[in-house]
Amino acid sequence: MKVRYFEDTDTALVEIGSTPACETKELTPDLYVDLDADGRVVSITIEHASKQGDPTDFTFERIPAASPR
Repeated sequence: MKVRYFEDTDTALVEIGSTPACETKELTPDLYVDLDADGRVVSITIEHASKQGDPTDFTFERIPAASPR
């Protein structure tokens, strides 16, 4: 997974997979999801990203799976 922020267009791109996108769905005027041929999410594009949040304040947290009891 890769997250890129393009300052010149104020666009954030979250790349989830490496398969080619076959379809783009607009969820809102600022949010797009690219799907592969099997309907799996390949990437998410956020337009006007700085209006949605601070793209320079990015954190990642991995939540481990729960241990079986």
